[in-house]
Amino acid sequence: MFQRAIRSIRVVVAAVAASAPIAAAAEIELSVYGGWQTAPHSNVEIDDAALAGAGVASSFTAGWEGRSFEMPPYYGLRATWWQNPTFGLGVDFVHAKVYADDATLAASGLQRLEFTDGLNIITVNAMRRWPDAFGNITPYVGAGLGVSFPHVEVTGPGQPETFGYQLTGPAATWIAGASIPINDSWSVFGEYKGTYSINSANLDSGGTLETNIVTNALNVGVSFNF
Repeated sequence: MFQRAIRSIRVVVAAVAASAPIAAAAEIELSVYGGWQTAPHSNVEIDDAALAGAGVASSFTAGWEGRSFEMPPYYGLRATWWQNPTFGLGVDFVHAKVYADDATLAASGLQRLEFTDGLNIITVNAMRRWPDAFGNITPYVGAGLGVSFPHVEVTGPGQPETFGYQLTGPAATWIAGASIPINDSWSVFGEYKGTYSINSANLDSGGTLETNIVTNALNVGVSFNF
């Protein structure tokens, strides 16, 4: 998954860079980040005759746990092509996670409901920054659109386990933070990052599961500029 994300970042950044004229102030910024990620409750709809026959609810509200620091951890990768000192385009991959809490499992009848080897989201972003707005501190904001490709893990009583990566629907992200340079090439940053994903997953028991998930994260990271 890590190698796949790196390849995706390279392809998108290369396409963006090739589609616009090179500006004298252009720079590439590669970033890696981690942090604390949560997700509010969301509605879950299951259309599956086998699961319904096993006593699984067709509609319920799921409470989600992020467990950001448990394996596999929450993390993200970002590549931004700054076309000038204030505006950039790029791509962001985030390996978010959500686990249905114990109360949700008990109420729904499911034994497992997780997107934990990633509620993986990749987006193409537009970024705006204000260099040295507060001395060495550079605030920035960004937003983007993309897709969700989570690792879907669903198990019901006596039914086949759904366990694998799926392309489940569109996604969006929004970002606000600030960076501080360490030297000419390296900087550190802190930010808030949110995502919204529309997920329609196929179940191995024959039906579908649908849920729209919001994540909220406080990130810290490091960037390399060249």
